[in-house]
Amino acid sequence: MGSLIEFELFAPYNKGATVKGSFSDWSEIEMEKDEKGYFRTKVELEDGVYEYKFRVQSQSPFLDPDEWVEINDPYAKEVSKECTNSLVRVKDGEKVIDTYSWKNDAHSLSSNNSLVIYELFIDKFSDNFQGVINKLDYLSELGINAIELMPVQAFPDGKKWGYTPCYYFATEPTYGSSEDLKRLIDECHGRGIRVLLDCVFNHSDPDASLTQIDYNYWYRKEPKDPENNWGPEFDYQHYDDHLDIKPAWQFIGDVVKFWVEEYHIDGFRYDAANQIDHYEFLDWLSEQARNASGNKPFFNTAEYIPEDPNLAGYNQPMDSCWHESFYQQAIAHICGDHCNLDQLKEVINCQKQGYQGAISAINYISCHDHQSVFSELGDRNIFEEEAFQRAKLGAILLITSIGVPLIWMGNEFGEYDADAESSINWDLLENDSNQTLLKTYKKLIALKTKNNALHTDNIDFIHEDIDNKILVYHRWNNEDSRVVVVLNFSGNSFSDYKIPNFPNSNHWQDYLNDETYEASDNQLILNIGAYEGKILVS
Repeated sequence: MGSLIEFELFAPYNKGATVKGSFSDWSEIEMEKDEKGYFRTKVELEDGVYEYKFRVQSQSPFLDPDEWVEINDPYAKEVSKECTNSLVRVKDGEKVIDTYSWKNDAHSLSSNNSLVIYELFIDKFSDNFQGVINKLDYLSELGINAIELMPVQAFPDGKKWGYTPCYYFATEPTYGSSEDLKRLIDECHGRGIRVLLDCVFNHSDPDASLTQIDYNYWYRKEPKDPENNWGPEFDYQHYDDHLDIKPAWQFIGDVVKFWVEEYHIDGFRYDAANQIDHYEFLDWLSEQARNASGNKPFFNTAEYIPEDPNLAGYNQPMDSCWHESFYQQAIAHICGDHCNLDQLKEVINCQKQGYQGAISAINYISCHDHQSVFSELGDRNIFEEEAFQRAKLGAILLITSIGVPLIWMGNEFGEYDADAESSINWDLLENDSNQTLLKTYKKLIALKTKNNALHTDNIDFIHEDIDNKILVYHRWNNEDSRVVVVLNFSGNSFSDYKIPNFPNSNHWQDYLNDETYEASDNQLILNIGAYEGKILVS
């Protein structure tokens, strides 16, 4: 004998709804509506997996009044491989998502101020969740302590980026099952790697179920900015005074709490937050995520372009924001487009732009929205040894600036075509130059994660040579850990170059080359090559 399993659909202003599925030979079963706007029914089911759909009389303005439409469950925890049907699993007489047992919840994870984030696109990094698990030893050896997954919520056409989500509670079926994703997150935690999810709460796919139920109840009638419209935009202003709820707040709040509680994730990146354009909602949503996470560290970040430093920091909606101006200045200087040390200093020390400090800016020299560093260099006919030298310079700049560094997949070893349309060419690791760059990244990441001077917002620009395009800055903490960074953005080499105003410490180690230097009378003398960076530690 089976158990009674409940199906429910929130459609407060719709006249009728039914459910049908493999359990009923796809015959419709009537649902009853309660005073809170939920249609419900119970179906007797044996343990197993069943496909189902709802039919509802739509209130969307682009359909005829009360027209019956067939939809997937907007709260479906799993969808079929082509996203055609919702799935429900029954075990021991109860609805379940899966039977995964977590193993590494007690493992300690890095604090926000020591994070080094690795952004990856599942499909092009390693095909699926299991493929990423197979690469975790590589990522662990690289030294990063957080990965940021591009959207993994189910979306139409599983080979696209995922920035038009359709089913917010379900994993993308082409990537694997819910258990596969949980295993990936659990394995990451066992290696001390936090997992951040890139999520899209500004808009959805045009075929998302909520658009068919009652479009104007959840979505804006008109896009906020027609030139930057990627799909139906959630309406975070709309308030239902009859039910005393904000429908879009309720739905997305449920999404956030679900992913934190069910998948044990450690942070979100909120895509297109500028288009959301609602500080109060973003603040509330971040609080929902933090409350759901309990006592473990959590990281809320936003893509907010044009930048608004006031969005991120203590007592602000976000912990951190993507630092697009850092990318623009870094690439311009690495590639030799221009050299403006004043502009560069502003992005190295994001506090000059109004950011609060050490974790309030996410710095990157490449990401899913931009070409790889080697593609940028190649566009300017910079190849081979010179390209690797400049890529190394960019890595030093990235890791030693104030903020949280983010590395786009493959850039750590010189991937040329690493964008969201091309798979990573792992064969490049067979080349000596690519291996050398990878070793440099490993050392730099270790410096960022272990040297407390880079966990603070302390910085002093001790020397700038405008004519020779050389910039030197000092990072430190209050326990006398010191890091001095020397960056040469010119095509010239300099012998016996004198750096004045050097910190009061005699002995300095070249972190990347194992050379030692002596400073005297607040001056240090060294040799530096064209487009070279040096890191001196004491």
